Amino acid sequence: MSFIRAAVPADVPAILSLIHDLAIYEKEPHAVRNTEEMLMQTLFGSNPRIFAHVALNDRVDDDDGGGDAAAPAGDGTDTVQGFALWFLNYSTWEGSHGIYLEDLYVRPEARGAGHGKALLRTLAGIASDRGYARVEWSVLDWNAPSIRFYQGIGAAPMDGWSVFRLSGEALANFGSVRAAAGQKLP
Repeated sequence: MSFIRAAVPADVPAILSLIHDLAIYEKEPHAVRNTEEMLMQTLFGSNPRIFAHVALNDRVDDDDGGGDAAAPAGDGTDTVQGFALWFLNYSTWEGSHGIYLEDLYVRPEARGAGHGKALLRTLAGIASDRGYARVEWSVLDWNAPSIRFYQGIGAAPMDGWSVFRLSGEALANFGSVRAAAGQKLP
């Protein structure tokens, strides 16, 4: 079983560790530059624009002896088994926000316990409850297990679309042309 809750500051070290694990899985082990301080500011600063949910194992509340499942406390004592990191996007055609899932990762030893599905179901619920049009994400072409999983929950690939990215030196060079032309930043 899986318990999903919004991330809290005490989860930041675990989330960052999982981000590093994801980078290794995606064959980019040296690509992560994020730090606990950066992630803390991004998720919990004065104006967060990115959000996270974590998956934990259900635990039993022994206080009443009844064996009822109790929500993990979010005090750092529960092991984060997986996470979903997301932000809002917008569909001009739908005239509505959507959720863009930047990362979804579950520890290898915790896979098959429903954590990934529970995280995605939570995001789908948020989107539905708020009237958002969709939940979207990217998946590496070689990641067949994830593709099968996503198709199994009813997600469909966006055939005919390619992801483009402007980053690093190309981003700096292209952006510097704007500054050189005297265009002001908004």
